[in-house]
Amino acid sequence: MKILKFGGSSIRDAERIKNVINIVKNDFKNNNIVGIVFSAFQGVTDDLLSLSMMAADRNELYVSEFLKIKERHLKVSADLLSAKTRLKTESSILSLLDELEEILKGVYLIKELSAKTLDFILSFGELLSNAIISLAFLESKIENELLDAREIIITDRNFGSARVFFDDTDKNIINYFKHHKKLQIITGYIASTSQKETSTLGRGGSDYTVSIIGAALEVEIIEIWTDVNGVLTADPKKVRDAFSISNMDYEEAMELSHFGAKVIYPP
Repeated sequence: MKILKFGGSSIRDAERIKNVINIVKNDFKNNNIVGIVFSAFQGVTDDLLSLSMMAADRNELYVSEFLKIKERHLKVSADLLSAKTRLKTESSILSLLDELEEILKGVYLIKELSAKTLDFILSFGELLSNAIISLAFLESKIENELLDAREIIITDRNFGSARVFFDDTDKNIINYFKHHKKLQIITGYIASTSQKETSTLGRGGSDYTVSIIGAALEVEIIEIWTDVNGVLTADPKKVRDAFSISNMDYEEAMELSHFGAKVIYPP
């Protein structure tokens, strides 16, 4: 039994998402996978952060930036899904986009962006990507359920980098998966407080999401898929001849992550 995670670069467009579906199909036939955690599409979290700041500064350019995000998600949906599926389901995606637009309008009007509001805005990256991906899996004959991680992961109110309450969270995860046997498509990065407020686990938090769920379920393997081949000796975008490290223990991995290697999220 295992759980997978795919980051933003792995799902940046329709072609990448189709590739992910093909990767999953083989394991899915063997009933190996209990869930897959997905991030927002590549760059979307940064875009949401940027336009939130614009809205708070009363910069009307936030509207055009929001429309770019809207068009991008609708394009991925159009490229991935049949017209019949889109007719049935696009309303849910548009509903999320309408809600996001309303929140941004509120930030613009009151000129205030609290950490709590920002977490709520940033959550839409994962909510949108996972909604589209879940539908794409269904069209590929892979039965699944969409799981909003806010239902199971409970945190404190330290918005932006919330601390997980593991007693409550582990109980929620075990109970949820006991009653849901289909493949779960799970939003990374986001959680909720005991007061049902949206919180986030810090940038890179989708890796944390898959680890939290995998640990609670005591899965045999947690696979974190990315567009580089393992842990490299340097950032391959900056160092051409960087190469994969064949073996690494947990202490070495932790040290790397604490010194800024983004391939592993410290928590």
